[in-house]
Amino acid sequence: MKVIETALPGCVVIEPAVFADARGFFLETWNAERFAALGLPSSFKQSNISSSSKGVLRGLHYQWPRPQGKLVSVLEGEVYDVAVDIRRGSPTFGKWEAVVLSAGNRRQFWIPEGFAHGFAVLSERAVFSYLCTEVYLKDFDTGVRWNDADIGVDWPISAPTLSAKDENAPFLKDIAEDRLPVYLP
Repeated sequence: MKVIETALPGCVVIEPAVFADARGFFLETWNAERFAALGLPSSFKQSNISSSSKGVLRGLHYQWPRPQGKLVSVLEGEVYDVAVDIRRGSPTFGKWEAVVLSAGNRRQFWIPEGFAHGFAVLSERAVFSYLCTEVYLKDFDTGVRWNDADIGVDWPISAPTLSAKDENAPFLKDIAEDRLPVYLP
């Protein structure tokens, strides 16, 4: 397993060891002992899978005050995956990082608690996997507008298909401080 640091401290790309032959391939997507040794999560509380068609953009989502860390990957297709630091007081507040995740590159993206997350589907269809450190709690589910100019995510699609929730999410500057995570150095 190879861990690649990003410009956002704590957000890392994971390239699992892949064992392939004429029959296909095998890879380990998560191992509590190996992840813990690298300072990554050693337990998860919920697993989710979503399926989306080309041009769908989901995000930028986060949960507060019971935040979720997410280990994400793509089982089928390809997505442009984005994490945004929304922790009050963070030296990288409002900064973002993106990585292309696909069934072909088999990469995973670890997004710690305190970050908003979203993705845009680049292939005809994508099946997306999330391992979450906290269960989904509807009352704490919230988000940041996907096209917030102050964040400036360079999305590879200009007219995405959005849910009403994502289309009407607030801009980061309009979110009350008590509805944002706090940076703990």
